[in-house]
Amino acid sequence: MLDRRGALTVVSPPQEQENIAGQKPNDHCAVVGTIGRTSAYQNLLISLKSLQHRGQESAGIATFDGEVVQLKKGMGLVSEVFSERDQHLQTQLSGNVGIAHTRYSTEGSKTIENSGPFVISSAIGYIALSHNGEITNAAKLKDELKKKGTAFMTTSDSEVLLMEIAKDIGDNGIVNGLRIAMSKLQGAYSCSIMMNDRLLAMRDPYGIRPLSVGRAGDHFIVASESCVFDVLEGEFIRDVKPGEVVEITPDGIETLFSVPAKATAHCMFEWVYFARPDSIIDGTEVFQSRLNIGKMLARQDPVPADVVIAVPDSGRTQALGYSMESNIPYNEGLIKNRYSDRTFIMPSQKARSRAIKLKLNSVRSVISGQRVVLVDDSIVRGNTIRHIITLLRNQGATEVHVRIGCPPIISPCYFGVDMKTKDQFLASNKTVEKIREEIGADSLSYLTIDSLTSSLGKPSDSLCVGCLTGSYPISITGEKYALQSELENY
Repeated sequence: MLDRRGALTVVSPPQEQENIAGQKPNDHCAVVGTIGRTSAYQNLLISLKSLQHRGQESAGIATFDGEVVQLKKGMGLVSEVFSERDQHLQTQLSGNVGIAHTRYSTEGSKTIENSGPFVISSAIGYIALSHNGEITNAAKLKDELKKKGTAFMTTSDSEVLLMEIAKDIGDNGIVNGLRIAMSKLQGAYSCSIMMNDRLLAMRDPYGIRPLSVGRAGDHFIVASESCVFDVLEGEFIRDVKPGEVVEITPDGIETLFSVPAKATAHCMFEWVYFARPDSIIDGTEVFQSRLNIGKMLARQDPVPADVVIAVPDSGRTQALGYSMESNIPYNEGLIKNRYSDRTFIMPSQKARSRAIKLKLNSVRSVISGQRVVLVDDSIVRGNTIRHIITLLRNQGATEVHVRIGCPPIISPCYFGVDMKTKDQFLASNKTVEKIREEIGADSLSYLTIDSLTSSLGKPSDSLCVGCLTGSYPISITGEKYALQSELENY
């Protein structure tokens, strides 16, 4: 509880969770902020539901009611934390300005303490923060702040980010303080920040994670993806530029300052997997990018087949593109159980396999007697694709040809994706032929990096492909640094 009027509600107990299939990379979270002349709550709630795909572990909303910050967050889906049956939420979370957050953890344990938004009371008033990304030098910054008397309540790098911002703002004012904080921060951060009744947004100089601004009715909104503005029947205005800090008011958007960088490093996985297909990220539509990926796969490594099917849901658009380019019919060969349990503790391979079976099943009439092209966006551990291939063969597929819409994942991500150790990647130190044997496919082809960048319509030097190459846009201890000279601090 923030003070006698603040409200922190935990709607479910802390719990250790793992993605049901345990195989797909997961993005850190979604961030939202809105300000207008009427209540912010409904816009925040609808925005969070629109971005549920970015994090299913926890959800939270913080608003400023004119005197204090009101905060509610809990473990679970947005609809579980903010039930429509709770008639008191709109009153409890009053105010015309607020921020919101959904989380999938990559740094810090899976507990309510580590869920966002984070809120503190400081010398300049209340500061609340929602953060998407990962601060790579959080441990160093945390040690330095502790030596100066800062106390920490969580293990989250987002709290370190907030405490660094609060200290620098308290010492130097908002604009200079944020500029100084950004000179210290390394890694990925797209943030919505509420300082009493003011709403700001900032994005790291590399633009690793997406962040955009739009308008709906009398509210201006900042969100991780542009699909939010469509759902709210509003309009997309523009992306927050890499290195930019903006203030959002009921009248519009103002750039406070911009920090230049020698390069951008947009995460390629946003287009390949993370973002909703109907979002536009940094000028590029996600749906069209995935369609291009599928077409490129068909050109790159064609194979005679009878049907193209996707691993739902993320591989569907890529499979459609493959079908369009190859003239092989597309069909729904795998059915996803949308009502299976969202998460499981899966300590064994047997448990993981059971979870996969519960989530996916095949359509016999589509598969039986057919040469199948199976399209997916990525392979991490390989358990899911291995199980699906076995399932297809058991349903009578005569051949299974696997096509993957990104190059092999061989290295960890340090910028907000839960891929941390090299030993979890099936492709580490293995040839494509060896991987094909292990998953049991008749053929296997990954998209090349050149084909990926061509599909996205982005220059190769504007993307972060560290997990594909082992070379990173930011200096990471023990890893290869993509730029020849250390980037300056800003």
